[in-house]
Amino acid sequence: MTASAAQPAPADTPAHPVLAEVVRSGFTEGRHRGSLVLLAADGSVERALGDPAAPVFPRSSNKPMQAAAILRAGLELSGERLALAAASHSGEGFHLALVRRMLAEHGLTAADLRTPPDLPLDPVEAEAYLAAGHVREPLTMNCSGKHAAMLAVCVRNGWDTATYLDPAHPLQRLVHQVVEEAAGEPVAAVGTDGCGAPLMAIGLVGLARAFRSFVLAEPGTAERRVADAMRAHPEYVAGTRRPDTWLMREVPGTLSKMGAEAVQAVALADGRALAFKLDDGGTRALGPVLARALELLGVDSPVVARIGAAPLLGGTAEVGAVRAAF
Repeated sequence: MTASAAQPAPADTPAHPVLAEVVRSGFTEGRHRGSLVLLAADGSVERALGDPAAPVFPRSSNKPMQAAAILRAGLELSGERLALAAASHSGEGFHLALVRRMLAEHGLTAADLRTPPDLPLDPVEAEAYLAAGHVREPLTMNCSGKHAAMLAVCVRNGWDTATYLDPAHPLQRLVHQVVEEAAGEPVAAVGTDGCGAPLMAIGLVGLARAFRSFVLAEPGTAERRVADAMRAHPEYVAGTRRPDTWLMREVPGTLSKMGAEAVQAVALADGRALAFKLDDGGTRALGPVLARALELLGVDSPVVARIGAAPLLGGTAEVGAVRAAF
């Protein structure tokens, strides 16, 4: 498995629809295009915008599948530890403390992590971290929980820890298998994620079906254990100030995970699901698009409006907003 070269789109490929508009002082100054799919409870496509069958890199929205592969490989994880294995954590104190414990429990240290040095993902935490005199380090990178679990399962199985990010490593071959099984389609390309781990490309329809399969999986399976841990401990999946946490906390049974480059996947307890990607990777539009998609799926909760709020400021006054356009 090797990284696939990016192929330019044909000149006559139609542009994807506008999913969000940036409206300032009544003037539309920007637009975010992309693709989106909504699945009904029976798994059928209820609504499709753009080209949701085309492969994308789900980025961190693949983390539930990676965590399920870690369980299938024999690592005993549950509760907060399993949620953190599927996390893009904010770098809050409780996140970093648990990553350290997970490493220590298997004779590992932060020096074993191959995550790139980074600041906490949450801006509030990043400011406090810098103010305390700290510098970027692998531990604070938002994927360090996943990497700690990957290293731990290598120790458990006697696999090489130095090459745990190689696509040919036994763990990464298993991740590839789990992604294909959950999505119900072959991996279209393999690249390298921002954290250094192999990254499998699938379509948005496949991504939505993967999340649906996790919430509907039989109790005790690796997939259901991951979904249950994420839903029970959403603050470990994201952080105290993150939409994934809010949604999983306030809409019972919901599984939610964002990914870099403006990817989002959600499955509701009854099997309804959604996935989308904004072409330009603009995360400022994630909330408004997610909120509108949830409304179309019939989610009625105050958290939807909270997630969808994306005001624009002129000085200190609110003068507009990023809003969904579908």
